[in-house]
Amino acid sequence: MTLPFELVVDHGGEEPPFEQVRRQVSEAVTQGVLVPGDKLPPVRTLATDLGLATNTVARAYKELESAGLVATRGRAGTVVLGFGTEQAARAATAAYVVQARHLGLSDDEVLAHVRRALG
Repeated sequence: MTLPFELVVDHGGEEPPFEQVRRQVSEAVTQGVLVPGDKLPPVRTLATDLGLATNTVARAYKELESAGLVATRGRAGTVVLGFGTEQAARAATAAYVVQARHLGLSDDEVLAHVRRALG
């Protein structure tokens, strides 16, 4: 399994290798190069391809999962979910606005409720 972009790790760079992997995969998701449902290579495969320890790639995947960008599904592998937290926040906000308008609230009233909720 190969990625639809070239993932490059600068082994002598200041940025840790796990962060380089995490950042590049995250950017690929944000830019739409990787889309929901795409599978990432297995940790061992990517580690071998990049000349990294498996723990290094595993850490990058774990951080991507914590950010909500990917999900690890056991034998099914690691799958792209989407934009993670940002996408989920936008969806929740849009749903709230639709519901609030359905209740007859004005935009100013919607914002006032959000401001109160933020405390």
